[in-house]
Amino acid sequence: MNFMGLIKIRFISLVCCFVLFSTAGQAASLSYELTPRLIAKDTWLLQGKLEDFSRDNGANIVNTAFIVTSEGVVVIDTGPSKRYAQAFRRAIATVTDKPVTDVFITHHHPDHFLGNQAFADVNIWALPTTGRLIAEQGDAFAENMYRLAGDWMRGTEVLMPNKPLEQTAMSIGGHRFTFLSLVGHTGADLAILDETTGTLFAGDLVFYQRALTTPHTPGIDQWLADLDRLDAVGAKLIVPGHGPVDSDGKAILQMRAYLAWLDKTLTQAAHHGLSMNEVMKIATEPEFADIALSQYEFIRTVFHLYAGYEEAAF
Repeated sequence: MNFMGLIKIRFISLVCCFVLFSTAGQAASLSYELTPRLIAKDTWLLQGKLEDFSRDNGANIVNTAFIVTSEGVVVIDTGPSKRYAQAFRRAIATVTDKPVTDVFITHHHPDHFLGNQAFADVNIWALPTTGRLIAEQGDAFAENMYRLAGDWMRGTEVLMPNKPLEQTAMSIGGHRFTFLSLVGHTGADLAILDETTGTLFAGDLVFYQRALTTPHTPGIDQWLADLDRLDAVGAKLIVPGHGPVDSDGKAILQMRAYLAWLDKTLTQAAHHGLSMNEVMKIATEPEFADIALSQYEFIRTVFHLYAGYEEAAF
C-alpha cells in the first residue's frame, strides 16, 4: 500500500471514531436521570424542574408518580416523551419487580401524556373529554415539543388513552382511588385521591412554587371553584402537577392568592382601558417573587386571557 493510501485509511478511521464518540456522547447527554422518591406509603414521586420546556432539560418539568399496590403498579401521568417514559419504567424497576397495570392521565397537555408509548401494554385511563382533546390537539402538541426539546423527543408519537374513565372510584391492590372530574386548568382535569394514604394527585390544577399556565383555562372563577373542591377532600399530602409536594395546605393557598390577584389585575386593567402591551409590563406582586417564572407566565397569561377581560369590560 502506498503512502497516500495509508493516510486515507487513517483519516477514515479517525472520522469513524469521531462519529462514534460524538454519537455516544450525544446519547449520554440525552439521558433522563429519574430518581424515585418515597413520599407516602407505597407512593413514589419523580419531580420535574421548576422551568419551562427546553433542550437543556428535555422537557422534564412535570411531576409523575407511581403507587406500588399488591396487584401491580399504578402510574400517574407518563411524562413529555417516549424517552422519558422509558426511563420512568426503568426507575419503577429499581423499586419493584411488579408489573405496571394501570396508568392515569390527568389532562391533555403534552408533558403529561406524550410518554404513553412506553406504557402501550397496560390500561391507560383518561377522562373522555381528555381523550377527545388529545385526539384533536395531540399531534400539534407533539410537533411543538419537537421544536422546544429537539432530540429528546426522538421517536415520540401520540398514543391515545385506551380506557375512558367514567367511574368515580376504583380499588386496585389494596388502594382505594377516588376520581374528581374538574375543569379549571384545561376544561377536563382529573384529580386523584388515594384514600388509602391520603395523597391527592392534583395534576395541573395545582402548581406550587412554579407559576401556573393558562392557555386552555375556561376561566379563573372555575379554577378557584375547583380549588375549593380539592381543599374539601382533606388530603394529607398534595402532589401538584409542577413543584414540590405539600403537606400543610400552602400550595392551594398560594394558588388561590395568585389567581385572585390575577383576576383583580386583569379586571382593573381592562376597566382602565390599558392595552395588552401595557398590561404585560405590570410587575407581579412581591409575595409572588419567589415563584419560579412568575413574570414570564404572567405575560403569557395576559396574551391568553386579556381579550376576554376587555370584552367583559366594554
